[in-house]
Amino acid sequence: MSTVELTKDNFDEVVQGEDGKGFVLIDFWAAWCGPCRMFGPIFERASDKHTDITFAKVDTEAQQELAAAFEIRSIPTLAIIREGVLVFAQPGALPEPALEDLIKQARALDMSEVHANVAEQKAAAAAE
Repeated sequence: MSTVELTKDNFDEVVQGEDGKGFVLIDFWAAWCGPCRMFGPIFERASDKHTDITFAKVDTEAQQELAAAFEIRSIPTLAIIREGVLVFAQPGALPEPALEDLIKQARALDMSEVHANVAEQKAAAAAE
């Protein structure tokens, strides 16, 4: 599967997915960034292997508002959103084995537990 260009205009549609249970890996990058260019082919190969996951790229120069919403301070940054929840975000280019391990860990998440934790955090914040 090829990657999708993620913009503020298509963000909600891409992240939610067709069934509302979207699983999206996002690569925040810029054309001038050497490590971003090195990570790009690794990200593309992973997208070819994992066709059930949406792989999206955000050009931080063109999509400054989206990069700001994710508080991107360093690129490349990789983020994972499952079922509308940001479950991972970390700057730095990953080697291929580390990316594969990260995808495996993201697949293994118990999303009902994640949603319960998010609900608890929201309730605690509302109580303060």
